[in-house]
Amino acid sequence: MSAPEAPDETPATPAPEAVARHRALFRAIQRRRNPRLRQSDITVTEEAQVQRAVKATALGNAMEWYDFGVYAYLAVIIGKEFFPSGNDTAQTLSSLATFAAAFLVRPIGGMFFGPLGDRVGRKKILALTMIMMSTATLAIGLIPSYASIGFWAPALLVLCRMVQGFSTGGEYGGAATFIAEYAPDKRRGFWGSFLEFGTLIGYTVAAVLVTVLTMLLSDDAMQAWGWRIPFLVAAPLGLIGLYLRLKLDESPAFQKMEEAGDGPAAERQKKSFAESFVGQWRAMLLCIALVAAFNVTDYMLLSYMPTYLTERGFGETGGLMSIVIVMLILMALINSVGRLSDRVGRKPVLMAGSVGFFVLALPAFLLIKQGGTVPVFAGLLILGLALVCYLGAMSSSLPALFPTDVRYGSLSIGFNISVSLFGGTTPLVVAALIGATGNDLMPAFYTMLAGLVGIIAVAAMKETARKPLQGSPPSVATPEEARELVEAQR
Repeated sequence: MSAPEAPDETPATPAPEAVARHRALFRAIQRRRNPRLRQSDITVTEEAQVQRAVKATALGNAMEWYDFGVYAYLAVIIGKEFFPSGNDTAQTLSSLATFAAAFLVRPIGGMFFGPLGDRVGRKKILALTMIMMSTATLAIGLIPSYASIGFWAPALLVLCRMVQGFSTGGEYGGAATFIAEYAPDKRRGFWGSFLEFGTLIGYTVAAVLVTVLTMLLSDDAMQAWGWRIPFLVAAPLGLIGLYLRLKLDESPAFQKMEEAGDGPAAERQKKSFAESFVGQWRAMLLCIALVAAFNVTDYMLLSYMPTYLTERGFGETGGLMSIVIVMLILMALINSVGRLSDRVGRKPVLMAGSVGFFVLALPAFLLIKQGGTVPVFAGLLILGLALVCYLGAMSSSLPALFPTDVRYGSLSIGFNISVSLFGGTTPLVVAALIGATGNDLMPAFYTMLAGLVGIIAVAAMKETARKPLQGSPPSVATPEEARELVEAQR
C-alpha cells in the first residue's frame, strides 16, 4: 500500500477578482488618508486680482503707520503742546508714554477683531479698522492745547491714541492674512512684502511731510498750528483706503472654507477664541518671539531714532532726511527680498536679519554716536539693511503659522501681545534706560537682544515657502498650474 501524497503547500493563486477588490480597497484607504486633489479644489488667483487686493491692503497698512509715524516724529512738539511746561525731558517722556499707551489696548483690539474676522470675513473687519484709525488720527489734529483746556488736552490725546491702538489691533493680522490668502503659494513672499512696503510708505510720507513743514515754518508757527496739518491729512487718506477695501471680494481661502462648510459659523463662533490660545499655543509662542525681534528693531529705527538724534544735537531736519533716504533704499529692496524668500526660503532670509542685528547693532550705533551726516547715515543704513530682511519675509511667514479657520484671530492676538510688550514700548524703554544709566549705547544693546531672540525663533520655525497655507488647498496663478498639480499626483 503506497504512502499518501503530501499535501501541496504552494499557496493558491488568488482569483483576479479578489486581487482587484483588494487593490480597490487599498486605493480607497489611501485616498481617505491622502485625498487626491481635483482641479476644482485648487485656488486660482490671477495676478490682476492679487494686485487689487495688495493695493487696498497695503494702503491701509500705510495709513496705520503714517498715523504712528507722524506722532513719533512730532513727539517733542506734542509733549510741549499737551503736557505741563517746566521740564523738556519730562514732556518728551510723557509724549512717548502716550505713544506707548496705544499699544496697551492693541491686544484687546486683536482679541476683538481677530476672531470676528474669522467668523464674518476679513474684508468687513479691515474696512471697519480703516474707519476707526483715520477718524482717531483726524481727532488728534483737532484737540486744543494744554494751555487752552488744561487736563482735558492730555486726556483726549490718550483717548484718541487708545482708539488708534484698538483699531490697529485688527489691522496687521487681517492685512497679512488677506494678502497671504490671495497670493499664489510660489509668490507669497513677493506679494506679502508689499504689506511692509506700505509700512515704509506710511513712515516716509509722514517723515517727508513733517520735514517739509519744519523747513517752511518757523519754530513758533510749527508749535502753534503747523504740527496739526499731518494729522488732518489722515481724513482724505482714510477715505481712499476705505473705498479700495470695500471694492474687494473676500479672500479666496475664506470663501473656500465657507463653501466647504468646514466649521459652521456658529461652531467657529464658540471655539475660535479658545483655539487661538489653546489649540495654537506653540505657533502663538513662535509668533510672539518673531514679532518681538521684528518690532523692537522696526520701532528702534523708524520711530525712536528721530527723537534719539534730536536729543543728541543732530539737527531735527537732518535726522529725518537721513531716515527718509534709508527708507527709500529699503523700499527699493523690499520686494526683491520677498522674492528671494520665495526662492531660498523664509528661514535663511529671516536668519540673516537676526544675525545682522546681533552682530552689527553696536558698530552701527557707534557710528551714529559720532555725529556728522556721513557716520549717522552709515549707521542708520546698516540697521536698515538688517531690518529689510524682516520686512521682506515676515508678512508671508506669520500667516503660515496658523490654519485658515483661526488664522486672523491667532495672528492678531499673538502679533499684538508681542507689539504691546516689546515693540510699542521700545522708545519709552530705551529713553528710560539711557536716562537711568547715562549710556548712549543702550539702544544698541537692546537691539542686540532683539536679534538674539530672532535667531532662536527662526531656528525653531518650520520652512513654509512655496507650500499651501494650513487648512487651505494649494493656490496657483493660472489654470495651467492647477492642471500641472493634478497631473503631478498621477
